[in-house]
Amino acid sequence: MEERGKKGARRLPRINFRLLVFCAFGLIFGIFLYFRIRLGGLKVSDFLFCAVFLGFSLFPLSWKRLVALLVCVLLFGGIGAGAAHLYTARYLGGKEGGEYTVAGTVSSFAVKNGRSYVVLDDLSFDGESVGGKLSLAINSEEARAGDILRFEVSVTKLGLPMSDDSSASYNFYNDIRYTSSDVGYDRISKSRNLLLKINAALYDRLENNMDAAQAEVAYALLTGNSRGMDEGLLEEVRTGGIAHIFAVSGLHIGILFGAIRLLFRKRRWGVFPAIGAALIYSAFCAFTVSSVRAVIMCTVVGLYRAYGRKYDFPQSISLAAIIVLLIDPSDYLSTGFRLSFGACMGLALFSGSLSRLFSKIPHCPRFLSSYLSANLAVQLFTFPILLDAFGYFSLWGFLLNLVLIPLLPVFFLTVLLFSLLALAIPPGAGVLLAVPKGLLSLFLLAISAGDFSYALTGFSLGAGGVVWITSSLILSERFRLKLLPRLGAAAGLAFLFGVCIILENVVFTGVRIDVWSSHTGMAALVRTNSSAVLLIDGEIGVGDAEAFLGRRYSGVLDGVFVLSEEELAGINRAIFLDTENVYACEEIPTGLREKEVIFGKTQTVGNITFTYASRSKLTIFAGGLVVEVDFEGEDALGADLFIGGQSGGLKYFLGRGIIKTL
Repeated sequence: MEERGKKGARRLPRINFRLLVFCAFGLIFGIFLYFRIRLGGLKVSDFLFCAVFLGFSLFPLSWKRLVALLVCVLLFGGIGAGAAHLYTARYLGGKEGGEYTVAGTVSSFAVKNGRSYVVLDDLSFDGESVGGKLSLAINSEEARAGDILRFEVSVTKLGLPMSDDSSASYNFYNDIRYTSSDVGYDRISKSRNLLLKINAALYDRLENNMDAAQAEVAYALLTGNSRGMDEGLLEEVRTGGIAHIFAVSGLHIGILFGAIRLLFRKRRWGVFPAIGAALIYSAFCAFTVSSVRAVIMCTVVGLYRAYGRKYDFPQSISLAAIIVLLIDPSDYLSTGFRLSFGACMGLALFSGSLSRLFSKIPHCPRFLSSYLSANLAVQLFTFPILLDAFGYFSLWGFLLNLVLIPLLPVFFLTVLLFSLLALAIPPGAGVLLAVPKGLLSLFLLAISAGDFSYALTGFSLGAGGVVWITSSLILSERFRLKLLPRLGAAAGLAFLFGVCIILENVVFTGVRIDVWSSHTGMAALVRTNSSAVLLIDGEIGVGDAEAFLGRRYSGVLDGVFVLSEEELAGINRAIFLDTENVYACEEIPTGLREKEVIFGKTQTVGNITFTYASRSKLTIFAGGLVVEVDFEGEDALGADLFIGGQSGGLKYFLGRGIIKTL
């Protein structure tokens, strides 16, 4: 796709044409557009990256290049939108909610605080087979993967997630269509699925021969299921930027693939046992997005090298994305997909140029410059993804990964090998697991000794995230641009990024309300240019409330209002939040001394007045507007804006008599 100018000089394209890259782009764009329209949240800024990428891909102009681009993008865009539509229709199908005798196979589980949190597959309601999965909590610690359970229960049918509703999105892309409350159950049989049996046996072997904390960390490391880990430890791992070690990421698959390949390094056919081992391990971990991506890429790399072919990194990333999304288009919504492929994109865009930069440091070994550049490239590209998904970006991630990644092969392979031996030789499990216990003790000691809580948090990127990703393309070595235009583009994009951050997070006039809904409850953040107040119901978890604030507000709240018939439950959650005062409607005894609880029908905080109509409903008066908030979902009359239980993560800006959806 090269052309020559009038003087015979070769005109190189700004972006090289790679067939699989543009097919993957079209597929992702089709899926993205469908879900944005269907689930809500479509913004003009969403098209910035697409416009820049496609706009510069057209040059140098030629009819062949134009036809190739249109075929790739439009054809695969249509395929992506169609696949997303079929998945959505299938998700919404099935039984309606109601009372049923339910039977299903435990596909994943977590044991915590005397209960088992399970996901059931192969469901039947009243003896009739239904699609999808069901999640529920069981008042027992005995449920294991592969158990076939039966119980009588009231089932709730889940709907489509709203924009920014991370909990509902998790259910959607995991095909969890039903949920239920705590139940008693009968274990009627065991699944014949060998991998589920091994999963259950592994959990029991670890639990019976290790301390609880060690066992949960080992199980999470080997299976990617970290739901049973201590919340405090998980938070330390996340804010430390090393949570990927518990996600069965490309690192795990790559380590296993490399270890098997090393055993057969002198045999060309040795690549096939390595591929087989990686595939089996991915199946054992329920084919997570990151593991499937890694298996595909390891397969491509292994075959190319075994047969002396040149390997193209962007093409292999694109092939992996196409296969993953054709199998399950909803994976696009998962944080795992975005982080996994985002990390690979960071390597493809920046690792080469950063490696050359680090190599200019005097006496810097080549392997060290490559390692540093790869680590930094991943951090650069995944920054907006992490901030959007978790509400913070770890400032420790780069340093901790410098130490952790070189040690992970030894750590992971040792725990894996001795765990497999413990499964094969049950009488010797206690002795065999002594070595992993020692390594895990060192890991837990290191995590508990450090304070990794310092992170970038309390704000949202908004459209700035799209600007950041677009900047990554333009400023990378994959985009051909001379020095002065590149510097000009960098300055312009930096300015635009700053403007987006300010507009997204600063309230200049009027009242701004951000609404949050999670599986535990609901909250709304009310802000003016001088006040910030949080409204919560009585069910939202403290962690979910803090996660919401992490995405929106970093300062000390002027107050937290409790809107719940169960006021005491809401107050007991509100006192753990970073606020000056807690407000509630009707006075009740709390026994609290450390934080003041103010009761009353009408309260004024800064320039906002709040009036309770009932324990679960209040009216906000500010800037000449009236806003009624009712987390119970009842109708609001005479208000400029109603925020009900189904609002999801919608954001509103109220000012000068105008209500705008952002």
